[in-house]
Amino acid sequence: MSFQAYIDNIQAKTGKSPEEFKQLAEQKGFMANGALVPTVKATEITNWLKAEFELGHGHAMAIYAVFKGKTE
Repeated sequence: MSFQAYIDNIQAKTGKSPEEFKQLAEQKGFMANGALVPTVKATEITNWLKAEFELGHGHAMAIYAVFKGKTE
């Protein structure tokens, strides 16, 4: 599955775009000024995405990759 397919599946499941996830991550304190907070671990973010949005591990990691700046 391509990276874009992961993103498309996440948006279809949650109704949220990568930008909306970034905004939510900022509200949760995982990101500041569009960048990941250095002390935040990937596990904290993936656990949040799994619990709140019922994403699988691979899909949660795709969102984490978006937070790190991956676009494709």
